Amino acid sequence: MVDAWLTTMTTNLEAVINPLIAACEEGFLPDELYVLENPGVGDQFDDITSMMERVVVEYGGEDPGLSVTQLETETDFQGIVEHFREPIAQIQADGGTAAVDVTPGRKFMSAIAFQAGIQFEADHVFYLYVSNNRFYGRLYPDVPRPVIELVDFQEVF
Repeated sequence: MVDAWLTTMTTNLEAVINPLIAACEEGFLPDELYVLENPGVGDQFDDITSMMERVVVEYGGEDPGLSVTQLETETDFQGIVEHFREPIAQIQADGGTAAVDVTPGRKFMSAIAFQAGIQFEADHVFYLYVSNNRFYGRLYPDVPRPVIELVDFQEVF
């Protein structure tokens, strides 16, 4: 059984890393990372994915596998849907746990990620809510816990 983290990408490191750190702190240590690479991310992609892998290891997990979906254009909406549909189905068929993170990425990517997570019945659909914009752009350890919350929308609906 595999625990998997499925997410989009952005050039904002904190938007990608912070939700993963929050999930790890709550005990969700993914074995697999499914990351959407879009043309707008450029050179930062490798640095961000390396940090994602490091976060899991530092929280006591094994070095996670990395699966990358590459988009030709960032508006390849069907490609974004498939980035979530196929892995969620496979993970569920294998008895694993699928967690979709809707925090990073462009608004339309987050909207697609949210809909995919709900429609394809991911086990978790996470969003990292920061209630005070003074802490935007800060790494998770530097954000006071009273202003940060990892919301699982599967528990909201």
